[in-house]
Amino acid sequence: MSDDMLSRAEVESLLHAGERDLLPLSATTPQRQSARTSSVRSRERTVPPGGAFAERINAEQMRALQLLHEEVGRSFGDAVSVLLRNACDVRLTSVEQLTYSEFVFSLENPTCFNLLRARPLDGSLILDLNLAILYPMIDRLLGGGHDADLPARRPLTEIELLLASQITTIFNRELQQAWANILDVEFTVDRVECNPQRVQVMPPTDAVVVIRFEVALGASHGVLKLCIPLASLEPIRGKLTTNHWDENSRHLALPDALSETPMPTNGSRVRVVVTLAESTVTTADLIGLRVGDVITTEQDVEAPLRVDIEGVEPLRASPGALQGNKAIQLLDPLVTRHD
Repeated sequence: MSDDMLSRAEVESLLHAGERDLLPLSATTPQRQSARTSSVRSRERTVPPGGAFAERINAEQMRALQLLHEEVGRSFGDAVSVLLRNACDVRLTSVEQLTYSEFVFSLENPTCFNLLRARPLDGSLILDLNLAILYPMIDRLLGGGHDADLPARRPLTEIELLLASQITTIFNRELQQAWANILDVEFTVDRVECNPQRVQVMPPTDAVVVIRFEVALGASHGVLKLCIPLASLEPIRGKLTTNHWDENSRHLALPDALSETPMPTNGSRVRVVVTLAESTVTTADLIGLRVGDVITTEQDVEAPLRVDIEGVEPLRASPGALQGNKAIQLLDPLVTRHD
């Protein structure tokens, strides 16, 4: 028994050694719990909430991205409505900064996970189309009805991927037109995957901006997400300001011919008439029209529109949207008559 006992000097030596090492363990705290607490604290130091992200992109730049992609959502919804011949409402709901792993784990599986090239920017952007809204769109393209059936929980077939490419092509086109205010970017689909967790296009801890759209097509609802790596935004961060966005929008809205117009006529108003389509109906059909009725025409949706302006020969134009307003883009030069 006496051989197992510690002397007073040995006990004091052990106590002094513990004080030097500053051991935080107490008699009532298990060592396993202490290790778990240390791991959590280490993780908090690695990714401080809001700290690292706040240094990468500021609130004004986030606001500029919001304004930019609000226009993308409206114009994309209008274009899809024309393609599907059914009202499609697309609204931007959030713009937030996440890590790439947080974005990937927020997606459903399977999904329509598109890797986008944005030349001349580096890296890959990601366009994710939720199958809850993509399947109803494909159903409309195939001439299906308007019932909100439960979407299938399976990957897209080869034929469905080809049909889905029509939707992504429209989104890339509207995205390219909106980004033209900042930089001429060419958006193309590099490849499409169904399981987002198998695609590793960047390190999990890399910061990204995730732009989320709510899409409504009849009674069907789904989500569309655009993921932009912050590294891809580095070359244009200086242009991501609301002032730069407003100035470029005003320049686009003013034609060059306005500066060549004599000053006394600058305040004059002219009547602009855009003919969307022409058709003939009987008086009985006209009287019987109700909300929701469809009037068929022979006008092709891709055909140019006729624009009549006072004193100008008829022009051709294509429909579109600018800053949330319906707009047209002239396809012919503006030539006035000088009588």
